[in-house]
Amino acid sequence: MMFPYVRDGQRLVRQSGQDDLATALWIDLYRPQPHQVQAVRALGAEVPSLEEMEEIEISSRLYHENDMDYLTVVLPGLSETKSPISGPVCFILSAKRLITVRHHAPRPFETYPDRADKVGPGCNGPAPIFLSLSEEIVGRLADILEGVGTSLDRMTAHVFAAGAKATDTDLQDSLRAVARESDLLGRVRLSLLTLERAVSYFGQSVGITEAGIDLKPSAKGLMRDIQALEVHADYLHSRLAMASDVTLGMVNLAQNQTVKIVSVVAVVFLPPTVIASAYGMNFKKMPELDWQLGYPMAIAMMIASAACTYLFFKWRRWL
Repeated sequence: MMFPYVRDGQRLVRQSGQDDLATALWIDLYRPQPHQVQAVRALGAEVPSLEEMEEIEISSRLYHENDMDYLTVVLPGLSETKSPISGPVCFILSAKRLITVRHHAPRPFETYPDRADKVGPGCNGPAPIFLSLSEEIVGRLADILEGVGTSLDRMTAHVFAAGAKATDTDLQDSLRAVARESDLLGRVRLSLLTLERAVSYFGQSVGITEAGIDLKPSAKGLMRDIQALEVHADYLHSRLAMASDVTLGMVNLAQNQTVKIVSVVAVVFLPPTVIASAYGMNFKKMPELDWQLGYPMAIAMMIASAACTYLFFKWRRWL
């Protein structure tokens, strides 16, 4: 699909078709079809494939070609099946327009057009649109980090609160939540890293735009926001690691408690087992065999030995 946008006052409005792509300030390609790629190539831009955007080398993600800057970042979003994934997004920046190429659906690409006049330096040209869209992306990543922190607070309050007795189900749910939030945090950290490189590359090459706007202060401000989020992500990563370690420790304690109980039960029943084994021997001459009270005596001895062992463990506070 292809979504061309033109400026209408201080807003971006989507064009109905591709008849006049030359007037579009921003062309958003989402899983583009071959004829849409050809239409964009007619404007002088070479649309990279998904395989080319997935290259990890800096030279493949940030480069200048045919008077255009190609900046590729990795952003979290949704796949066609609405499952959360991270995928590459290429920003093709020229003096006339901004072209974005993506194969998944990051949320900022849906929310930005309606907020183009309220985010960053506005939408007066391709470079301001790039910075404004990047700021919208940073805001979305900040929301995700805030959600991770809230989820972590809720989880620790439920499982690790003072006096709380976490069940096995609670501990399993906690470990699943830690794994889920750790995976999400990893996606955000990768996005911040690639976005920081792209904005840094942009800040080194941009100056006064055709609209007369100095974008370097905006780029520096955006860089500070990204770096602040990276610090916050590192803090959340340490908290998640601590939560994982504590949860695993509680699992080990619960397992140790179970083993302890089994061991105590085995020791409590050891003396009765010895007595029962002694009177279970098949010797011909055993004094108690002909005694009328022999059987009740053996039962009483087994009960008394088990009770004494149990009371001893309670006295030593092993139970």
